[in-house]
Amino acid sequence: MKRQDVGTLQAEDKTFVTHVIRNPARSGEWIVFFQLSTGRSFFLIDEHDEVESFRQLDRLIEVLQRLGIKLAEIHF
Repeated sequence: MKRQDVGTLQAEDKTFVTHVIRNPARSGEWIVFFQLSTGRSFFLIDEHDEVESFRQLDRLIEVLQRLGIKLAEIHF
């Protein structure tokens, strides 16, 4: 799911849970996983349709805040 799609879901008042997990391909990086109430799930992807990965957790949290995410579960 691209960043603009997250905003669209929120505008439509869709319910979803945000998970921050370690990137299984690169253990030193973090990725975001959205789980919708319908059971579907999506990763945050960039403009090239690649899973967006963050080296710094602080940077990822800033991105989530800009997207309007108020709550996220962090899985170590």
